[in-house]
Amino acid sequence: MNPRPASTLTESDSPTPEVLRTQYESGATVDELVAASGLSYGTVLNRLHEAGTEMRTSWQTRRMRSDPQARRRLAAHLRVLYEERGATLGELAAVAGATRRGARRLLVEAGGAPRTSQQTQRIRSEARATERQKLALSLRARYEAGATVPDLAEECSYSVGTVYRLLHQAGTRMRPKHNHGPARTPRKRS
Repeated sequence: MNPRPASTLTESDSPTPEVLRTQYESGATVDELVAASGLSYGTVLNRLHEAGTEMRTSWQTRRMRSDPQARRRLAAHLRVLYEERGATLGELAAVAGATRRGARRLLVEAGGAPRTSQQTQRIRSEARATERQKLALSLRARYEAGATVPDLAEECSYSVGTVYRLLHQAGTRMRPKHNHGPARTPRKRS
């Protein structure tokens, strides 16, 4: 069994919802808060809910106690996903195994600032444009090395038209079209 963390509630601290929440989020259990505060179990729960505390399961408490740095590492990881990769709060919640609200709280703990959905869409749009530009430059290099547009389209699973657009976007100088039919001889006029 894990040792119980020493409670930092003192008689000078009033067991306000915020104080209880801080203690709970630092790893104390509800039973430990009841013992330290002298409040009833139901009152502690009500105050935790009043403060907007996200409750955890017993296994989450054990995990938190076994590795006190885990929450900070998770929060930092979520912040990177959110700020650098444009992840949404829903995606962060899936990564963290929490709710959107819990993921938002972890993000804020790591120093991140929640953004609007329009800002998220802008970030994702810019990321897609960057990826598309990389693809266009890659196609250009392969085209200039001798690959044909139909071959590139088949390799990338894109249509021929899309490959042409990407090549034009990359500023590719296109090769002249070839006539693949039989050679025509000009007619002589009499």
